[in-house]
Amino acid sequence: MALTKTQKRQRIKNRIRKVVSGTEARPRLAVFRSNKEIYAQIVDDVSGKTLAAASSRDKDIASAKGTKTEIAALVGKAVAERATKAGIETISFDRGGYQYHGRVKSLAEGAREGGLKF
Repeated sequence: MALTKTQKRQRIKNRIRKVVSGTEARPRLAVFRSNKEIYAQIVDDVSGKTLAAASSRDKDIASAKGTKTEIAALVGKAVAERATKAGIETISFDRGGYQYHGRVKSLAEGAREGGLKF
């Protein structure tokens, strides 16, 4: 039986989540990428709470012009800025089953520029 693209990604995502989990000391930066937008949130898996979030749909980012990769970098910087305000410095990166390439890589580099360590 052939797996769909979504099912393959879900398998990869489950494999990653066995290893990567967010604690209060080191929360998880989870990435979701749709065809048009990109979303990032910092999650404490122990308490099940989202500590900070940003997406390409936020007003200040949505008004920015540029390629999807450039906008992903802005999302990374925005989530890093919000995390710093919440007192978060180190995170573990969860690429969500996507390749560390293109928009996902751009978001990660933007978060690093914003001051997050991972």
